[in-house]
Amino acid sequence: MAGDLRGVRIDPFSPELRRYLIASMGSLADETLRVLFLDNSRRLIADESLQHGTLSQLSIFPRTIFRRALEHNAAGLILVHNHPSGDPSPSEEDITATRRLDQIGRSLDIEIVDHIIVTSAYTHHIISRDAIAGNSPPPSTVTLRAPNSSSPGADRGLALANAEALVRRRLLRQQLIGAPELFGDAAWEMLVDLFIHECRGKDLSISSLCLAVSIPMSSALRLAQKLCDAGILRRIPDPIDGRRSIMKLEPAILHRLRAYFEAGSD
Repeated sequence: MAGDLRGVRIDPFSPELRRYLIASMGSLADETLRVLFLDNSRRLIADESLQHGTLSQLSIFPRTIFRRALEHNAAGLILVHNHPSGDPSPSEEDITATRRLDQIGRSLDIEIVDHIIVTSAYTHHIISRDAIAGNSPPPSTVTLRAPNSSSPGADRGLALANAEALVRRRLLRQQLIGAPELFGDAAWEMLVDLFIHECRGKDLSISSLCLAVSIPMSSALRLAQKLCDAGILRRIPDPIDGRRSIMKLEPAILHRLRAYFEAGSD
């Protein structure tokens, strides 16, 4: 089955992948972390089991995961681990570990595409599951253009570099001090994260956006909805996978953030 997936574009929700993961991991007696390494087109490069034990141990070994990702020149990862108990619901440790790995991946430009929990009968998607209810607005196109700029390409690059520097300092602060919930500004973190992704021409799902901030997932989802209601963000259907939603900055907010980051990184 693994051979059938190699070189094929991987959809985390595909029935073939679900059957493969349940058959190969669903009945294991101990928790095992498996990583699917993907290229820029989300084709499978490698499928490896990297750790055994509980998910809390992932906070000790992220370097193993990302070292292998760099060795494979992977652009994306799908994390998979099993719950021998049979309950596919993510624990707080699962979500915390996912958030930590997602933050490290962003600093290395390696996307955590999904984190899937597997049991003998079920799978649960931590990242790709879109939990905000409500209707999505119709999709539209946003053109990135720095206003009143004689060299938009250079200004865009400066703004992106300053925003990325801000995120690196935030991650360094979390590593040095810890307790990110005491120092975070979740709404600002969301705006900066979306700004970086839009400058890079990359989409960001609502679940991935909410994983990156320093508050619980349920609170982050409510905050994202409030930002949409306030006309700061907008939520559009993913043109590739209609089961999830993509988050975008409203054009006026995008221009203001570009001007802000062109002036400096903080």
